[in-house]
Amino acid sequence: MNHFRFMQLAPATAFVFPGQGGQHVGMAKELCDQYPAARLALEEADDLLGVSISTLCFAGPEEALTDTVNAQPAILAASIAALRSLESELESQSDARPDAESPRFVAGHSFGEYTALVAAGAITYADGLRLVRERGRLMKEAGAQNPGKMAAILGMDGDKIAEICADISQKGAIVQIANDNCPGQVVISGDQAGMDAAMTALDAAGARKVVPLAVSIAAHSPLMQGAAAELQIAIEATPIAAPRFPLIANMSAQPIQNVDDIRAELIAQLTGSVRWTESMQHALTAGVTHFVEIGPGDALTGMIKRIDRRATRLNVNDPSGVTAFVEWLYGLL
Repeated sequence: MNHFRFMQLAPATAFVFPGQGGQHVGMAKELCDQYPAARLALEEADDLLGVSISTLCFAGPEEALTDTVNAQPAILAASIAALRSLESELESQSDARPDAESPRFVAGHSFGEYTALVAAGAITYADGLRLVRERGRLMKEAGAQNPGKMAAILGMDGDKIAEICADISQKGAIVQIANDNCPGQVVISGDQAGMDAAMTALDAAGARKVVPLAVSIAAHSPLMQGAAAELQIAIEATPIAAPRFPLIANMSAQPIQNVDDIRAELIAQLTGSVRWTESMQHALTAGVTHFVEIGPGDALTGMIKRIDRRATRLNVNDPSGVTAFVEWLYGLL
């Protein structure tokens, strides 16, 4: 199926794809019940990976679904199911134009970049599933070898958080910003000593709230370095084409389309920080006015609201979201 061959998306639109954390038992089930294209996406994942991703999505158990080995391919599959539902609905419209323009940008939060690249035609769906399954396996293994912690820091300027983390890191511990999600919401990641020191210091420095996350993997930190070499081998062995639409990269918050840049981005973001606030600010500065989150949950929609309340936000993760998008799109004509 030709992704995004919709009708002209005006005003300027960006399509964004969620990362880990949005998984929940029951995701994609309504889409699969209503759209054969969505059901086929889940069946393809089942057959390819030899694991019933569809069962995990629809019925859990939750503990198995949230295991990073399963969560990443499950979210990718649920997101592509939502995209294919949208495509099939639009292709059923008699006046849909096959030569339509596409979104100005795609972007994905953390591992959501893989979904964005699949959607943009840079990586095949099958290769995307294989890569994120391997990424999840390697991250889980690295987390077992080098346990760490993560915490959300609410109500504090990101520069101040970075300064405190850098000061602690200079003393030999490991802690850094993992995700700069939106104003007032930053996630930090690191080893036990670094995280304990940072959480204490940030609380004392006036953070509105310091919330430890229920994870044992220090994602987007140097503790993932053990997974980087093997992931690099997998990424370099995977065919990648230039995406049809620029990807706003997590690491630079700038659009990229060059294949070498994409490979470097996917390798670097395993241990680097996700600059989501700056990424969405770049899209806004480039003229994007509408953001469409495709996939389970609505975390990115909430983040974008905090980045710029004037931006129009749509969410496509169930049949009502598909309908709302189609109604919005036809309302532009």
